[in-house]
Amino acid sequence: MRRTVGEARLEGLDPILSRIYRGRGVTDCEHLDYSLTRLLAPTSLGGVDVAVELLWQALDADASVLFVGDFDADGATACALGVLALRRMGVNHVAYLVPNRFEFGYGLSPDIVGVAAAQQPDVLITVDNGVASIDGVRVARELGMSVLITDHHLPGPELPPADAIVNPNLSGDRFPSKALAGVGVIFYVMMALRARLREVGWFTECGIKEPNLAQYLDLVALGTVADLVPLDRNNRVLVAQGLARINAGRCRPGIKAILGSAGRAISSVSARDLGFIVAPRLNAAGRLEDMTQGIECLLSDDVEVAREIAAKLDHLNRERREIESRMQQQAKEAVDDLHLGDGLPMGLCLYDESWHQGVVGLVAARVRERTGRPAIAFAPDANGIVKGSARSVHGLHIRDLLEDIATRHPGMLKKFGGHAMAAGLALEKNALPQFREAFNQSVRQRLGTENGPESLFSDGSLEDRNLDLSFAELLRSAGPWGQQFPEPVFDDEFEILQHFRIAQRHLKLRVRRGRRVIDALAFNYFENDDAPAPSGTVRLAYRLDVNDYQGTRTPQLIIEHLQPC
Repeated sequence: MRRTVGEARLEGLDPILSRIYRGRGVTDCEHLDYSLTRLLAPTSLGGVDVAVELLWQALDADASVLFVGDFDADGATACALGVLALRRMGVNHVAYLVPNRFEFGYGLSPDIVGVAAAQQPDVLITVDNGVASIDGVRVARELGMSVLITDHHLPGPELPPADAIVNPNLSGDRFPSKALAGVGVIFYVMMALRARLREVGWFTECGIKEPNLAQYLDLVALGTVADLVPLDRNNRVLVAQGLARINAGRCRPGIKAILGSAGRAISSVSARDLGFIVAPRLNAAGRLEDMTQGIECLLSDDVEVAREIAAKLDHLNRERREIESRMQQQAKEAVDDLHLGDGLPMGLCLYDESWHQGVVGLVAARVRERTGRPAIAFAPDANGIVKGSARSVHGLHIRDLLEDIATRHPGMLKKFGGHAMAAGLALEKNALPQFREAFNQSVRQRLGTENGPESLFSDGSLEDRNLDLSFAELLRSAGPWGQQFPEPVFDDEFEILQHFRIAQRHLKLRVRRGRRVIDALAFNYFENDDAPAPSGTVRLAYRLDVNDYQGTRTPQLIIEHLQPC
């Protein structure tokens, strides 16, 4: 399906680039200005003044501060940013704690508060979690800790009794962007704190050089892209600025080391590289072991230490891929079995005793992609509890759906939380059949009975002359591209000259259009072993990309969809 665009051309831009931007709602070149002056000010972010007052008092009293993070890349970058920024602003006692997902689960639970209490913090700050942690916050307050919640997840009907809560998605919050990731929220809190410290003369009085918080934008970019939040204009400013620092080599040694472990040159890193190269390696620590390794990699100022940790993360990511591959095959067989009965349910719930809790989210995402239907993958926990990770389709707010199920079936869900497109939940194993039926019914009520694979939108055709390196590099530099501001996809007919099978799963083609001959890649094309290699003339939906291999840069097509002509 081709995007609908207006008639007016954006002045001064390549006509194809103008068409691409207009298809994404950009009507003025001013909206493509990603300088830091375009960043929204923190003053309209609800709760930030109370948070700053709390932190200022902690600084003045030489109090100890403990961050409680989350076990994904957004939580890891948020945790690292908070620790680094507070240290630079003069906090002498700052540490962090990340719940092990297999022992404590997500968020500020009473159990993890008990672990935190052993460090005797005066102030406890959550990053990328906490807005649903009512019991945990209550316990922390009873133990004498001040609690600052920084989060971006959707709140429930009751807020925790924290000293301060900063979350742009709270009801009535006036901050114009609701798309901040967890790392974006803590970055804004640190900006507001620095402004207050400057105002009271803190840096001069203490002989501290005022920190340039832009040095942490590489972390903000990574966490924002990794968490798949919408790249509205404000987030595009954050990501573009972070990428510029990475490309210039002015990034954390840990990010540089992770890219190096993947053989990626930092000078040409894109948002896609953050999402598909750096984030999975960070996430592998939280999925399989402990996100502490990922945070330590981001915190380290020692290049060699960062490289050692990055190598461990790379090894964990390879292990994660192997586990995921087995689970994907099992999930595929389970979905195929569902077709043998009364047809495929509108909402898919899959469970296997052998599945790994840390990988169910990836499985749910792949099932969703393959079927075009919302999917939840469950893995066993302890004491008869199963934990699930849900992935939704456009038009279905998955967290709201789970809240509706919890309301109609009191006690069925032990806990749940998340976003419009992704959520997590826990329930008793013996409640799975009832939940599966309730989930399918709720999805049917919202989406109807027909819902196939999601539409793939195209930005139209490219002329032969555009299938070259210079235009591929222009498209890459025209980003950042990401969630709700997608990388350009084009569609054209090509003649297949050669085909190759790579690593058993991927398809490589040599194709021709007019006088132009170019390589094309279709990842996971041979996911079904009986998939035939294409031949003749085909219509491709594709991204024009740059293949940077052993110092040689060439244009290539990344195939999103292939259809014989």
